[in-house]
Amino acid sequence: MNQRAKLAAILWLAGAVGVVSTLWIDLTPLLDRLAEAEGAELPPMTIGLRLLSLIQPLVLLTGAVLAGVFLAERVGLRSPWAEALATGGDQWTALKPQLGPGLVGGLLGGAAIVAVSAAWLPLLPSEFTDAADSLSLPAATRFLYGGVTEEILMRWGLMTLLVWVAHRVAARKAATPPAAAYVFAIVISALLFGAGHLGLAALLAPELTASIIGYIVIANALFALVAGYLYWRFGLEAAIIAHMMAHVVLMASSAVVG
Repeated sequence: MNQRAKLAAILWLAGAVGVVSTLWIDLTPLLDRLAEAEGAELPPMTIGLRLLSLIQPLVLLTGAVLAGVFLAERVGLRSPWAEALATGGDQWTALKPQLGPGLVGGLLGGAAIVAVSAAWLPLLPSEFTDAADSLSLPAATRFLYGGVTEEILMRWGLMTLLVWVAHRVAARKAATPPAAAYVFAIVISALLFGAGHLGLAALLAPELTASIIGYIVIANALFALVAGYLYWRFGLEAAIIAHMMAHVVLMASSAVVG
């Protein structure tokens, strides 16, 4: 197996573990709310249906991994630890420079989400906040899917692709993408990351009001801007560490408030 294939396998397996971790989410409160809203009993969520629900994220993960593997090096983006693992290099040397920025970025990103949530809470419908409180995500899912899988999807896959497209369209004569290409990719991928959470929000609320949409997109996009910058300047693992750290902040905040 060549180094590129090894890198793809490492990242895909890491992301797939996160996808599988979603099986531990208790969907009962959400299904009960949907049944109440529909006025009819929903079919039980069997293990077969849960397994089928993994197909779409695994397909998206595969596309993101391949996009990054084939394009990241071309636009100066990296996954230093995974690359070291794939090539037999020094993994600690690859990871060490990303630890500090990742931890600091996670603290700042998590604090930003907490601040936005506190400021936005009076504007949100009680039905939405009650439903969100009832849907508890396991720590494993927060760290493995949120921290690892989402970063592979949004940074390694989508952001890398956007940088490559921006470079090809706007500055294809330049040997390397200009800073504007990275800024463009960070902003667009951050907004799409925020918008990607609207599907779950729609299941938690009778209707998606402007306040809910604004809250979901802005809160998540704020962190994604931090993660995108870390990926650009330090590497994919810095963004993963930051995402995990942000969840630590959010869990600590919930414990204090609760």
